[in-house]
Amino acid sequence: MVISSRLSVSHGQCIVKAANLQDPVANIKSQIKRIGTNEKRRLRNKAAKSEVKTRIKSAFVAVESGEEAAPDDLRLAVKKLDKAAARGIIHRNQAANRKSSLMRHAARTAAAAAAAAAPEAS
Repeated sequence: MVISSRLSVSHGQCIVKAANLQDPVANIKSQIKRIGTNEKRRLRNKAAKSEVKTRIKSAFVAVESGEEAAPDDLRLAVKKLDKAAARGIIHRNQAANRKSSLMRHAARTAAAAAAAAAPEAS
């Protein structure tokens, strides 16, 4: 699979070089290792971010629908956010903002449900 191609000119000749995943661009052994390490980390971080997004979405849906499992989903979403922040996958302030948004939404939904359930006093 060709990621990109570069055009380089040397001594009047035109040479096209292609960078493959199997053929790293770097010539230095430590850099080749570093490229592999970075790719592993990128994939791990991508999976963790996806997991966080999934848990947040499922918590929002559970809160909206008023499921009994909503507190468990909220707890799991907060746990995943805290873990991602601790591992440096997302910034701790971003984790705090997302948790705050999630809890605010849950509180508003609970308050709206309680107001709808309470009989109107006229």
